Amino acid sequence: MATTLPVADAAQVRRYAHTLVRRHPRTLAVALGLHALAAAAGLVAPRLLGDLVEGISRGASQVTVDRIALLIAGFVVVQAVLVRFAVLASARLGERVLAQLREEFVDRVLALPLSTVERAGTGDLLTRTSRDVSALSRTVRLAVPETLIAVVTGGFIIGGLLLVGPLLALPCLIAVPVLWAGTRWYLRRAPDGYLRENAAYSDITDGISETVEGSRTTEALRQQARRRARTDGDIRRSYAAEMYTLRLRTVFFPVAEIGYVVPVVATLVIGGWFHLKGWVSLGQVTAATLYVQQLVDPVDRLLSWLDELQVGGASMARLLGVAEPATPAGGAAATGAPAAGGAGTGPAGAAGPGGAGAVVPIGGRDRQLVARDVRYAYRSGRDVLHGVTLVPEPGEKLAMVGPSGAGKSTLGRLLAGVHAPRTGSVTAAGRRLDTLPLAELRSHVALVTQEHHVFIGTLRDNVSMVRPTATEADVRSALAAVAALDWADALPDRLDTVVGSGGHPLSPAQAQQLALARLVLADPHTLVLDEATSLIDPRAARELERSLAAVLEGRTVIAIAHRLFSAHDADRVAVVEDGRITELGSHDELVEADGSYAALWRSWHGPTPTDPR
Repeated sequence: MATTLPVADAAQVRRYAHTLVRRHPRTLAVALGLHALAAAAGLVAPRLLGDLVEGISRGASQVTVDRIALLIAGFVVVQAVLVRFAVLASARLGERVLAQLREEFVDRVLALPLSTVERAGTGDLLTRTSRDVSALSRTVRLAVPETLIAVVTGGFIIGGLLLVGPLLALPCLIAVPVLWAGTRWYLRRAPDGYLRENAAYSDITDGISETVEGSRTTEALRQQARRRARTDGDIRRSYAAEMYTLRLRTVFFPVAEIGYVVPVVATLVIGGWFHLKGWVSLGQVTAATLYVQQLVDPVDRLLSWLDELQVGGASMARLLGVAEPATPAGGAAATGAPAAGGAGTGPAGAAGPGGAGAVVPIGGRDRQLVARDVRYAYRSGRDVLHGVTLVPEPGEKLAMVGPSGAGKSTLGRLLAGVHAPRTGSVTAAGRRLDTLPLAELRSHVALVTQEHHVFIGTLRDNVSMVRPTATEADVRSALAAVAALDWADALPDRLDTVVGSGGHPLSPAQAQQLALARLVLADPHTLVLDEATSLIDPRAARELERSLAAVLEGRTVIAIAHRLFSAHDADRVAVVEDGRITELGSHDELVEADGSYAALWRSWHGPTPTDPR
């Protein structure tokens, strides 16, 4: 069962938010300065209105009234202009911060170990890359600037209220206990509630994705009712999570509304009583009441966006959590995965020992890949590998065969550094793969799977993405090594032809050749081929393997094979059964031993053995 990716804690979220803000001190200072000026301009009108009321009560002339009215209009216009530029500055700050956050999130996602993604399932990752990014976008672009505006404006209004008369600020304190208690109650419950809401949505996405991808299997096994029950259960949990946060809002928002109204009424009533007592003037009461009325807007804005900040905070915690190390069930944290030709981009920037574009045979025991007594479990207490030891010779082609579910692919991923063993070790040059930095790991070993992906962009970019400094000659050499140069030159714009979604279509065989060309350009010394040619028809796969023979010369190649001609051509064959290596030797030795491999060979090749070549 899939496990969710980690979630960052509140302290990590705060530190990251502070880091983002500190990257733009000048823009932040400009935005805050403009908001402060706008707030200051907004303080003038209530004070002038108070003076106007005071003047009228004392019988001021019409000229004085006109002058005050013109001043009020002028400051209102100034405030509007300042607000316009302040909001624009805040929006620019928000967009810059959001752009950086998105770029860093993409970097985190691309650096995720394959094992982490596989354990978590696609639903959780998809939800984080879509729903959480969208929610955080709204928070950064709108909630954060609005909150800044509310804080600055509220601070200036309180300052203006105190200048009018400290005594008239006392009625506002009536609302403080109400707002403080309501906000504290809400903040103690909202973060966990929104995290549960997002996690429940991830479960829905994950379940629907599994149902769609496995629809034929579901129908064949008549599991439709079970899948519907799973989806209904996920929806019920999501509904309950959303209802919980809704209940929080139905309590918090009415409390906040009461907190807005009470200070205005209290200032007017208590201020009137103060005036009757002769403690304050009528103009002061008027100005104070208008200031308190003005204070409603920033407080309302602050509390309204507080809910959005909780949503954004939960989303940021989930996005930051992607970079947190995840621990496999029963094992150590896995390291990065150098999938050089599969669904990923491959070992980016890893120039091989042959230099820029050169293909040089690599050997030597100083780079030997060794697996000793490795055990691995996807679930705690359920090992799928049981004390496997495998020592490929430098430059050897080793084939791993066995029935489906025997553990071949899992062992291949341990040998490629995708998974870390629960116990035992996998080492290269005497160093554990799970302790190597990703760049160094990629220089040792690369995993090529049967999955392949054509990225949107030119054919040249699709190949050179593993080494951006590669020249056109390097790219053409890599394509030629996998017998892809002829069809590449036949494309409308040759290497500059746009491929991928919406571009020039490539056949599955061409896409696989493209993935293998990336591998040639990456130039690692050890390759783990996980059924790398299984999606190509047997004749094309045979020709492709022959074209790769010269490139693979001198390298250690570990091939997880479905088609036994790969095993026949290998130097040695490892038979994997029930998570153990039960036979190890050359093709002829294993056929002569008349064990599992011999039976498998006879069932695949027929009763009369002949050379498949």
